[in-house]
Amino acid sequence: MELSVEIIKAFLVGGVICCIGQALIMYTNLTTARILVAFVVSGVILTAVGVYKPLVDFAGAGATVPLTGFGYSLATGVQKTVDEIGFLGVFTGGIQNTAAGITVAVVFSLIHALIFKPKAK
Repeated sequence: MELSVEIIKAFLVGGVICCIGQALIMYTNLTTARILVAFVVSGVILTAVGVYKPLVDFAGAGATVPLTGFGYSLATGVQKTVDEIGFLGVFTGGIQNTAAGITVAVVFSLIHALIFKPKAK
């Protein structure tokens, strides 16, 4: 029963975040690249003001998988590393905390580029 509740919470929160993105695509003139950057930056800002951590605690993967979760990971990495080593953590903390995700994205992009043939528009 508890697993079902966790899955429903993750689905609802992740769905709301995705609906916000879809609404931005449909009703604004923003490019998708700007929307993606806005999601990452909003994740950082919401983490900095203390709003995103309770959402992550509530929804789990529903809040950490979307791009706002990447911003959350960047911000928490910076906060942790600044507490440990000082100001230098501003430059290293975010990368240390998100290195695995960045590596996976680059590796799978490379594999995709090697397997599939791009089509010119």
